Amino acid sequence: MFLEKLKVLNDQFKEVEKKLSDSSVVADQNKYRELTKEHSYLMPLAEKYDEYSKLLSDIAGAEELKKSDDDEIRNMADAEYDELIAKKDKMESEIKVLLLPPDPSENKNIIVEIRAGTGGDEAALFVGDLFRMYTRFAERNGWKYEVIDSNPTGLGGFKEVVFEVNGSKVWRYFKFERGAHRVQRVPETEAAGRVHTSAVTVAVLPEAEEVDVEIKTEDLRIDTYRASGAGGQHINKTDSAIRITHIPTGLVVACQDERSQIKNRAKAFKVLRAKLYEQKVLEHEKQLSDERKQQVGTGDRSEKIRTYNFPQNRITDHRIGYSVYNIEEVMDGDLSELINKLIEADTEAKLKVEN
Repeated sequence: MFLEKLKVLNDQFKEVEKKLSDSSVVADQNKYRELTKEHSYLMPLAEKYDEYSKLLSDIAGAEELKKSDDDEIRNMADAEYDELIAKKDKMESEIKVLLLPPDPSENKNIIVEIRAGTGGDEAALFVGDLFRMYTRFAERNGWKYEVIDSNPTGLGGFKEVVFEVNGSKVWRYFKFERGAHRVQRVPETEAAGRVHTSAVTVAVLPEAEEVDVEIKTEDLRIDTYRASGAGGQHINKTDSAIRITHIPTGLVVACQDERSQIKNRAKAFKVLRAKLYEQKVLEHEKQLSDERKQQVGTGDRSEKIRTYNFPQNRITDHRIGYSVYNIEEVMDGDLSELINKLIEADTEAKLKVEN
């Protein structure tokens, strides 16, 4: 079964490679981009086709040797056969994962929005903590990040912060962060030492290009206003902040972090495109409701996904019922263990659906 599937995909890979060498395809950037994505998905499968074909041939050879009249040859063949069958089982598990339909956002950069929910100043402080956690995680992986918009509070927290992360596979590792994050700890301002519970919401948006979503000028209302917060005398002199309202959907995005209105406008459009693309993706996911129920999390911001319990030094991800007891390291950006567990659970769930 696997060999037949892999042969079809191997032929498809060769056809894509042929098209990519065609100058007319290279000239069409949209077509070229799509083929490049298809090429990156098919390449490991084409490589597995060669490996798997050779392995099946080796197994057939070992089976023949097992029929030998020579006891020594037969014993050696038996041992080799068992080893090859184990290798075959392992390779088939790898192929099953590779055959899963690729995530359309897999190679996209992302925009992250963190907003304070219930908990007042403590929630705003936790927004700042999560922002630091994610940016440290990005630095550990060699990804670049840039703040798009922020609304700082006087105590060092944020009512909200929006930033982009650019790098290889960032969506793969950040997409599971979507939802409500709950924190339980004693605030510094709490004289009685009582534990408070606060919450923040995290949205992770795959960055969209102009070809992904169409934005009509007549559907927009663009307002300018004076930036607030840090910025010195500049904030009193120019209307550099931008607010864009997408009338058909009611989506509103704003950006004031740059001194230049042009730069703020460009960043605001980037966020708007990402939000519209997210809606498009979520609509598609809803059509796959059966599969959606099998996957880890729904991407809904209201879904409580994780609790950070500081007194117990524990972080629990409620979607997979998994806890780690190194809260200080995680808050410093060491998210690998948690996220790898989520990726494993998501892959297992998808495999169940496919099978």
